[in-house]
Amino acid sequence: MEDHEIKPILEALLFISAEPIPIDRLKEILAGVAKNIVFEKLSLLQQEYAQSDRGMQIVEVAGGYQMTTRAEMAPWIRDLEKIKTSSRLSQPSLETLAIIAYKQPLTRAEIEAIRGVDGAGVLKTLMDRRLIKIVGRKEVAGRPLIYGTTREFLLYFGLANLTALPTLKEFTEIAERSAEPDITWDRVDEEFLQTVGVNNHSEEPIS
Repeated sequence: MEDHEIKPILEALLFISAEPIPIDRLKEILAGVAKNIVFEKLSLLQQEYAQSDRGMQIVEVAGGYQMTTRAEMAPWIRDLEKIKTSSRLSQPSLETLAIIAYKQPLTRAEIEAIRGVDGAGVLKTLMDRRLIKIVGRKEVAGRPLIYGTTREFLLYFGLANLTALPTLKEFTEIAERSAEPDITWDRVDEEFLQTVGVNNHSEEPIS
C-alpha cells in the first residue's frame, strides 16, 4: 500500500461505519501499516476537516474514531429526518442522567434522594435507551443494584471517555440541544447543582 492511499482509505472507512472504529481495528484493516502511521493520518484528516468549511468532522469518541456531522448542522438535519420529539430525552431523564454521570456508581435510592422523586420509570427509560446500565451491587444491607453510564452514553454526548466529561454547565448545554423543544434547564439552579455535588464552575466532575 502506498503512503498516499492510506488517508483516503481511512476517510472512506470512517464515512461508511455507523460506529466509532478503534485505531487497532483500523490498523488490522490496513494490513502492514504501523499504528503510529494510522494515528498520524487520522490526525491529518481531523485537521483538514476542522480547517475547511465542511458540515462533517472526525472525532475521537467512545474509544474509536468516527465521522459525524457538526453540531451547528442539527437544525437542518432535524428538518430532513423529521426527528420525533419522543426520541429525545425528557427533563427528568436528563436530570437523572446528569446525576449518574457525575456521581456514578449510584443506587436507585441515592438517585431518588437527590432528585426527591421516585426514579423507577426514568431509570427504565434510560436503560431502554442503553444510556445507563447495572454495574453491580452495593455492599450494604439488601445489596441494592448500582447504576453507571454506558458506551452509548459516550456516543450520545460525543465523549472519548469518562475523563472527557465536561463541566455540568457544558453538559447541560449539550443535553439541551437533545431535549424536547419546550424543555429548558432553567430550573437546574445552583441549589440543584450543590445537591448533586457538582461545582458548576469546575473543569472536572466531583467524585
